[in-house]
Amino acid sequence: MQKSLSSIFGQSVDKLRTFIPGNGKKKARTYQRREVPRDQHNVSRSAISEPAKKVLSRLNKSGYEAYLVGGGVRDILLGQQPKDFDVATNATPEEVHDLFRNSRLIGRRFRIVHVVFGREVIEVTTFRGNAADADENSTDDDRKTNEHGLLLRDNVYGTLEEDALRRDFTVNALYYSIRDFTVIDFANGIEDLRNRQLRLIGDPETRYREDPVRMLRAVRFAAKLNFDIEPETEAPITELAPLLDHIPPARLFEEVLKLFSAGHGEITYDLITRYNLLAPLFPETARAIEAGEPDELIRQALRNTDARIAQGKSVTPYFLFAAMLWPALQREWQHRQENGEPVQPALHGAIAKVIGRQVQATSIPKRFSGPMKEIWELQMRLPRRHGKRAFVTMGHPRFRAAYDFLLVREDCGEIKPGLGEWWTRFQRQDEHGQERMLSELGSSAPKKRRRRKPTKRPAP
Repeated sequence: MQKSLSSIFGQSVDKLRTFIPGNGKKKARTYQRREVPRDQHNVSRSAISEPAKKVLSRLNKSGYEAYLVGGGVRDILLGQQPKDFDVATNATPEEVHDLFRNSRLIGRRFRIVHVVFGREVIEVTTFRGNAADADENSTDDDRKTNEHGLLLRDNVYGTLEEDALRRDFTVNALYYSIRDFTVIDFANGIEDLRNRQLRLIGDPETRYREDPVRMLRAVRFAAKLNFDIEPETEAPITELAPLLDHIPPARLFEEVLKLFSAGHGEITYDLITRYNLLAPLFPETARAIEAGEPDELIRQALRNTDARIAQGKSVTPYFLFAAMLWPALQREWQHRQENGEPVQPALHGAIAKVIGRQVQATSIPKRFSGPMKEIWELQMRLPRRHGKRAFVTMGHPRFRAAYDFLLVREDCGEIKPGLGEWWTRFQRQDEHGQERMLSELGSSAPKKRRRRKPTKRPAP
């Protein structure tokens, strides 16, 4: 029997606990453990992948606690199909690894286990605790923060309840048991699902200082789920946004891909702009826009990207970054030309400078930065179509991406329409049709005047 979210209340209250992740200096919140029985929720085993059920069943049969946790439970409750499934257990990583021959241990300080079933990977984590409450056996190295409150280490095993309350958002602290088919809610997550709001567990400022990436996760989930960010969770973001400067650039690169590759790119862009999160991720772009460069190309590129994802098509990271950095490139390129540099050298210099500064914020692997440069450089070659140039350009390995980028430039009004339509037709023609188009192009081009040869004066 399936129930709507609004009817999932009447759960049994198991116990009360006062808890606040972090340093505990601010007022603690009280959370109740609620167990929602099978007939009062809409989580069905049929919505869970076979590999996830195999992992849960084997752990249970081996005497361990094991629950489906987080986004998988959340999405099923929302009537959506999860893309992946995570499992939480009281078994240690080594014990999980011993149970599954098709598994591998990941990480060093705090290990997790990936159980591999073909293309599907089930991530299994051991219940984690709050090191501030750990017993005398925990060491100072188990939980360390820096001067900004950033959590450097958090490596303590814990109970199911501790694991739930150290998670980031209430809607991600939901657990499903295939033993008795109950959903366990420790932080009023179901109520927040019903109200379509995103709320941090614990004191928001402390949680953001522990891990500033949580600000990006708040934006990503709000855009993905079409949720409001609860006022207390929202309030510190704008002020604490600069803390992202302390996050390793490699990690921020991965977070940027998650932000803009989920099919909600334009909404996400609006949110990161609203909360001052654009500057830590794309500092030169933020400065360029503040100085007057338009951001319509970014928005148009994200609209196109969202449409591609909705159609099940892939999105290349270098295209996203080429669009996100375009205002910064335009500003630097123009600045160099105004200072007397020729057009082509100015472009190359601008590319080097913009990418050089960007990698200090979010590292861009060379396998992406190289194609990104080529997309930009091809924007100068696409208008040059006479003779054999069109064939040479179309044979470039990055032509298709550059052509798509050209269409975005036209769609957002940056350049006059026409060139993109020409290239569209040119690609559809056979060889004779292409030759005819080039001939027509040549005949319509203004003829160059021949320079008169100077007449030789007769020798005196």
